[in-house]
Amino acid sequence: MAAIYTANHLEKKYGGRAALRDVSFSIEPGKLVGLLGPNGAGKSTLIKCSMGLLTPTSGEIAIGGVKPKSITSYLPDRMALSSGLRVRDAVAMYADFFTDFDRTKARDMLLDLKLDDGQRIGAMSKGMREKMQLCLVMARAARLYLLDEPLGGVDPAARDYILNTILRNYSENASVVLSTHLIGDIERVLDEVLMLKDNTVFLHQSVDELREEHGCSVDEYFREVFRA
Repeated sequence: MAAIYTANHLEKKYGGRAALRDVSFSIEPGKLVGLLGPNGAGKSTLIKCSMGLLTPTSGEIAIGGVKPKSITSYLPDRMALSSGLRVRDAVAMYADFFTDFDRTKARDMLLDLKLDDGQRIGAMSKGMREKMQLCLVMARAARLYLLDEPLGGVDPAARDYILNTILRNYSENASVVLSTHLIGDIERVLDEVLMLKDNTVFLHQSVDELREEHGCSVDEYFREVFRA
């Protein structure tokens, strides 16, 4: 099966500092992949290079076998919408901008998460804003979903719903790459882990193989590898 998301010898430097070093991997359709690593490992830089928000110093990224990102739905680690917008305005903007956006799906997710579509984004809590952004991102029929810390500001009670929302709303022809520090909360839904260490790929392996090979959970393995 052809990969949906590939990086070949990707590098990103800021002055003399390498944020990414010789990063290479490929991810097949139908996979939910945890992008793991400590702060400063290059997770957000990789996602931003993938979306064209940063220009790699060298190497390349291909999504769906091509460079355009029209088949990619992206959740940034910070709010990307104007605080003056109402939720319904954000839904309308996504519907106008993305041909694969499903208004009904977005509305249903917003209702499930008890988000008022008349509320202004600036009046919402951080957790509410993150829930709203996730609804917008997952309401697209994309081939690749890149989610940068989707659970960071979300209360534990809502995490299971959000993870189930992610699972329900991508198809077997699509993949999800989810960057997070909350490994224990997401491990049950992951197919693979892509682990960055010292700004390069340290490990890319199926979750089942990792558990069998190391005799521990992904969370336990991560804590051992990055123990201070």
